[in-house]
Amino acid sequence: MDKKRVIVDYKNITADLLQRFTDVFPHGYDDDDIIRFTNAKGESVRAVPLETDDTRYLVKVSVELDRRVEAFLDDDDEDDDSDDIEINPDDLDEDDR
Repeated sequence: MDKKRVIVDYKNITADLLQRFTDVFPHGYDDDDIIRFTNAKGESVRAVPLETDDTRYLVKVSVELDRRVEAFLDDDDEDDDSDDIEINPDDLDEDDR
């Protein structure tokens, strides 16, 4: 028997499928798990394969989510540079000099 093939967005995943996903990827997925393909609209899609007894799923992962995470990490890196604070001696109390 051929299995059904279904593409599902991670935002629309069912509780049962989510449970299966966490069983298969208990520590999350990485780049080696991701399949890349072009959909009918010509858009690049990234998905993680997942199988059940009767269905082969491709669970789409969001490129926008990756962009947001990267932007957040970039902003966080810039904030780390602010550790180099210049202190004006005139701003210190007498006891601190």
